[in-house]
Order: sequence, then structure tokens, then C-alpha cells
Amino acid sequence: METSNTDIKNTSLFKLGWPIFVQSLLSMCLGYIDTLMISNYSDTAVGGIGNANQIIGFLTLAFSIIASATGVIVAQYLGAKIKEKLNQIYTVSITFNLLLSGIISALILIFNQFILKVMKVQTSMLPDATSYMKIVGGFIFLQAIFDTFSQIFRSNGQTKIGMIIAIVMNLVNIGGNYMFLYGPLKYLHKGVAGVAISTTCSRFVAVVISIIFFIIKIDGQISIKYLIPFPFDILKKLLKIGIPTAGENISYNIAQLIILSFVNSLSAVAVNTKIYATMLSNFAYLYSISAAMATAIVVGHSIGANEYDFAYKKVLSTLKKSMIISITIALINFLISPVTIGIFTDNTSVVNLGHKIMFICIFLEIGRTANLVIINSMRAAGDVKFPTYLGMASMWGISVLLGYLFGIVFDFGLVGIWIAMALDEIVRGVVVYIRWKRGTWRGKRIVDKV
Repeated sequence: METSNTDIKNTSLFKLGWPIFVQSLLSMCLGYIDTLMISNYSDTAVGGIGNANQIIGFLTLAFSIIASATGVIVAQYLGAKIKEKLNQIYTVSITFNLLLSGIISALILIFNQFILKVMKVQTSMLPDATSYMKIVGGFIFLQAIFDTFSQIFRSNGQTKIGMIIAIVMNLVNIGGNYMFLYGPLKYLHKGVAGVAISTTCSRFVAVVISIIFFIIKIDGQISIKYLIPFPFDILKKLLKIGIPTAGENISYNIAQLIILSFVNSLSAVAVNTKIYATMLSNFAYLYSISAAMATAIVVGHSIGANEYDFAYKKVLSTLKKSMIISITIALINFLISPVTIGIFTDNTSVVNLGHKIMFICIFLEIGRTANLVIINSMRAAGDVKFPTYLGMASMWGISVLLGYLFGIVFDFGLVGIWIAMALDEIVRGVVVYIRWKRGTWRGKRIVDKV
């Protein structure tokens, strides 16, 4: 039985947010488990899969355009109780992403080796990277469909569905990896190809379960009849919201690659420290992003119902609580970092540098928490262009530029680069907080333009 709009708007953020937290945690842990399982099989395979995943991950940003916008529009239409448009939105979202991701899948199948060579993947890693890209990249449309369904479930308040599917995906993926690498299918000698098959099978299962849940839990339909005549107005709204968001994500990923190149130019100690510090700080990030996504669902429904004051107060309330919890986690991370980093390495240089980085993370978390909570809510309210322009200007003008100056030119190393990233988050956090308080985001809801 689907959740009503009133239920969603008044649902506690904990009820909406904890399944998102678990789903995000599972996704993060799955990456670590995948790496651990394949590393015991072959070091070369780790590098090959890592390179392939980096490329595939970048290409998936293309269909995040529609997936991210779907959640915003569905929430606002539900809030406004305009349900007759929802079937068109569901159908256009799934169809467009299926077509777009199908094209990307075809391009990966045709040009996978060319792409890997352009990325200068080492010759020893090329066979594994190629094998993985052909299988996972060739079926990338499965991820596109699943991502779109995930947004539909969340905007309908059904956050537990994504968590359930994530659990099943993890079990299928880990089980498949074991079967191909160490279990009864080991004799097939599939190796990396087996891991790719496991990943693809887990996504196929996720799509099948998503379709079943959509039929059972969501009050809506996906049918070709909703495309005749084609609802260009719906597609236009999706692109208007999705393109700026995807543009910022692409810009962010490129900026992070450049910052990584700065770190790589320093030392092995700096590279390893960055990996461990990022891993530890992810726990604070997971809480913030879960609270932010849950709040965005409520804000979307509230804006659709024209309840701007309710949305305004909800965001400030969430921000206050999230700030306290995130800073507390960051502080604990700093205090115990000599022990936690010491679990992964006995290199005292890495441990000492990591301790300094985790101190800076306390301040970084202040800005990042504000950004996650407020910017996600701004987008849910239909205010998408401003955070995009601000993000691009800040990440390049502060993170990248000052990261280079502090880290490389002034020779502060990883500490300088991390200070620049913290400044980026804090500046953006202050700006969006002021914008939210001023209410510039009001009156930008999508359903007013039906």
C-alpha cells in the first residue's frame, strides 16, 4: 500500500533516512569487499577493474541527468496532488534513460579498448580492464533503470525498498564473486570476467525486484501509451533540473581527478594517507547525505503543496541536528585516528599525517554538512541553477586553485590540499545558508509551470 502525501510530509526524518543510510553504507562496504576479494586473486586485476570502474562511473553521469531530476519532480507533483501526470513522468524517465544508456552501452562495447588506451591504462592491466568493461559496460543500461526506479521509490517515501534491493544486490554480487574466484565455478578460469558477470547479475536482479516493487507499492503505471503523443513538456522539465545537477557532478569528478594528480605528485605517504582519511571521513559523510536525502523528500512534497514555511523550518532543524552529529563523528575520528589508521598500516609517517588530516576534517565537515542538507533541499524546491554555478566556481576557484597553491607551490603537501578542500566546503556552506535564510529559493517549484 503506497504512502500518502500527508504521511510523507509528516514522516520522521529518521524513518525516511535510516534505510538510505544502510543502503549507502552497504554500497560503500561492497566496494571494499569487492576490492578485497579480487586482490586475493590478482593485484593486476585490482588495477584493471579500478581503471574500468573509473571510466564506467564517469559515463554513468550521463543518465544521472534524468534519474536525479525524477525524484524532484515526482515529489513535487505528489505534494501538489497532481497524480495524473505521474504516469507520464515515470514512463518518460525510464524510457529516456533506457535509450540513453543503451547508446552508452553500445559505445563501450565498440570503443572499450580505444577508451582504455586514451586513459593510458598499463599494458599489463589492459586485458582485465577490457574484459570487465565489455561485460559491465555493455549492460550499463541495467544500472540506469535501477537508478531511476530508486529515485521514484524515494520520492514516494518508500526508502526501505532501496535498502532491501541493496542487500540482495550485495548478496548476489559477493556470492557470485566467491563462486567464480574461489568456489565451484573456479575451474572455468573466468577471473575478472566472473566478477563482471556477478556485478551484472546483481544489477539484473535489482531491476527485476524494482519492477515488482513498483507494481506492488507505487500508485502508477509505466506504459507506451503515455508516450503518445510524446509529453515534451515533461522531458523539458526533467532536463531543466537534471542537466545543471549532472553538470556539477561532472565538474566535481574532473576537479577531484586533478586534485588526485596533485596528491600523486607528492609521495606514496600522501597517497596512502588520502585513501585512509577519506575512508574514515566517509562515516560522517554517510550520516549527512542520508539526512540530506530524507529532508529533500519532505521538502519536495512540502513545496509541491505550497507549504514553504514548513520546508524552511524543516531544513534548519535538520541542519542543526546533522551538524551536531557530523561534527561529533569527525571529532571522534580525529581522536581515534592514530588507532584506526594504524589498523591499515604501521607506517608512522602515514599515521601522523593522517592525524593532522582528520583534524582538518572537523572543519571540512561543518561546511560539507551545510552543503549536503541545504543544497539537496534547494534542488528539491526547484532552485537548481544557483547551487550548480556556486559549486563549479567554488570547487575550481578554491579546491583546485588553492589546493595547488597550498599543496604544491607553498609546499604544505597534503595538509595544504585538505585545507583548500575544507575552505571550499565552508565558503559554499555559508553562501547557501544565507540564501536559504533569505528565501531566494521560494517560488521556483516545478508544478507551477504545468
